[in-house]
Amino acid sequence: MVIKVIMLVVFFGIMIGVGFYARKQATDVNGFVLGGRSVGPWLTAFAYGTSYFSAVIFIGYAGQFGWKYGIASTWIGIGNAILGSLLAWVVLGRRTRLITQKLDSRTMPEFFERRYNSKSMKIISSWIIFIFLIPYTASLYNGLSRLFGMAFDIDYKICVVAMAVLTGIYVIVGGYMATAINDFIQGLIMLVGIVAVIYAVLNERGGLTGALDKLARVNDPAVSDTPGVFASFLGPDIFNLVCVVILTSLGTWGLPQMIQKFYAIKDEKSIKTGTIVSTLFATIVAGGCYFLGGFGRLTETDVATEGFDAIIPHLLENLPEVLMGLVVILVLSASMSTLSSLVLTSSSTLTIDFIKASIAPKMSEKKQVLTMRIMLVVFIALSAVIAVIQYSSKVAFIAQLMGISWGAIAGACLAPFLYGLYWKRTTVAACLVSFIWGVGIMTLNFISNTWQLFSFPQALQSPVNCGAAAMIGGLILVPIVSLITKKPDQEHVEEIFSCYEATVTVPQKEALD
Repeated sequence: MVIKVIMLVVFFGIMIGVGFYARKQATDVNGFVLGGRSVGPWLTAFAYGTSYFSAVIFIGYAGQFGWKYGIASTWIGIGNAILGSLLAWVVLGRRTRLITQKLDSRTMPEFFERRYNSKSMKIISSWIIFIFLIPYTASLYNGLSRLFGMAFDIDYKICVVAMAVLTGIYVIVGGYMATAINDFIQGLIMLVGIVAVIYAVLNERGGLTGALDKLARVNDPAVSDTPGVFASFLGPDIFNLVCVVILTSLGTWGLPQMIQKFYAIKDEKSIKTGTIVSTLFATIVAGGCYFLGGFGRLTETDVATEGFDAIIPHLLENLPEVLMGLVVILVLSASMSTLSSLVLTSSSTLTIDFIKASIAPKMSEKKQVLTMRIMLVVFIALSAVIAVIQYSSKVAFIAQLMGISWGAIAGACLAPFLYGLYWKRTTVAACLVSFIWGVGIMTLNFISNTWQLFSFPQALQSPVNCGAAAMIGGLILVPIVSLITKKPDQEHVEEIFSCYEATVTVPQKEALD
């Protein structure tokens, strides 16, 4: 216990120290929200990766989908690495950096306003982001409950308050730069931790071969009659597995806390290094988490009474004390890095895109930064309260909370953002249809599952599947509606897209004559 407490104290001390170290970068809006667009390649890559993966992944998704799909759940981590990281950087990274600098936009709603010349898009999207980030933020706290109870026998409410306060301190003081530096430190902990944990858990169960052999002998007629299905290549349910891959991988393309990392890129080197590093990070962390979760059926978890969120803690309960301390810090790192990114995104969106735009248009830089810090406190407190209420009432598993949030935001914003980077013909009407579609289908799904007022089609009853459908649907609707609605102002669009055609000079080692 002493060792675990010392490890926690050192960890928290470093996080807060970094916050005060970075405070000089957080004196104006650009510095507080984007670190002055001067964040280097490694910090950017780790900021992207650690914002992507949290306790929701490690405790919630890895446990639930590992139980459902067995070792095939590793495909989710591979999808996160290839589609959610590699292709996201290749397709979005450079263009996002160029066009947001051209438009001088610091948030996704601000990008929508200036790209489409529509103030209504800015206000609507800012409220979508603010409202639907709250359940995702609340789910971060829930991932810690069983783990802290097992390691320290600490009440869940104390865990929530401690994590909220400590994260709030370094984000409020140091802004984006403090978040980026701490993300780098937390990312290193996550890399070391997941490798050590996988080795220890498998070693306890006879090594990789022995664990796979035990998993192949598990039989669950309620899922499949196929022998050894949980140790098979694609598992017992390919369709739902693909839906999870789409939600957790394609979703990053439309989430403001992920896209905002591209806004802050320093230079070309940061793009290249960031692409490689973030992809490797996702492969190890996400692939490792889901691979570990695939062995969840080797525990004696009673899912009917304990829930899916108990699976990973049961896998870890016999680890040595020092390694258990590392696991606690790993999950804390994953949660705090994502939490800091979410609250920074929410506070900046509400301040810049709603309060300044609609209530106080002449607000000074200093007052904007102060307002963002106040909104940070409000958002952290609100999400913490919801987390405690959710935990007490057992409203939903972690995966369902995240599915609702990711599905609504990415379903609404992914298509308008992606087409806004590439296609000049995209119209405001099409983007508003995407907003209505993404939020509408996820809201109806939530009402259906919560109060059973009506029934969704069987394939879309899960928030995860519905979230995947929301994203795919938006990508289909936007081009269709754009082609049948009035063309945007061509002069305005051409001026924006001119940033892609600007000539730059590079050394010949970078490009031949």
